This record gives sequence, structure tokens and C-alpha cells, in this order.
Amino acid sequence: MGLIRIQEREHQIYQPTLETIRMVECFIGEHSGEYKRKALWQHLPKKMMYQTFKNTIEYLLESNKIAIDRDGYIVWIWDPEIARKYLLRKDLAIE
Repeated sequence: MGLIRIQEREHQIYQPTLETIRMVECFIGEHSGEYKRKALWQHLPKKMMYQTFKNTIEYLLESNKIAIDRDGYIVWIWDPEIARKYLLRKDLAIE
């Protein structure tokens, strides 16, 4: 039981805050396609643990805001205008 608590506690340390996610999103948006994973982490305006950074990147990949090209460069792909356009379509609404 104690081991599970320690693992849960350690896992929680690496969870990014909303502020961290937004900072990484903004940086990737401004530098889309310029950096691979480790170089991006090294150039962020604020330092963070690499595991926190990895969790942030994982979240952004899962939410389809970024993609990683075949050479390993991180690219911003989220387009809020296109998302808004599709969200407003009545034929795509969930009933």
C-alpha cells in the first residue's frame, strides 16, 4: 500500500499546471517546426522538470494541438477557427 502512495505522489509531481501547458502551447505556436523535443524543452522561457515537459507534450499530442513530423520536429497544428467552424455546424451536433 505504501508503494502505491509513493508512486501516486511521484506521478502527481510531474503533472503540468494549466499555466505550464499554456506557456508550452504559446512557445510551440511561435516556434512551430523549429525544435525537436529535447531542444524545445531547453529553450522554453521557464524551466521545468523533463518529466513534466514530457507529460505536457503527451497531453498536447492527445488533444491534437501538436504533431511530431518524421524528423522529430514539433509542429503546432491546432486551428481554433476551423474548430469553431465545425463546432457550429448543426449537422455535426451530438443529440
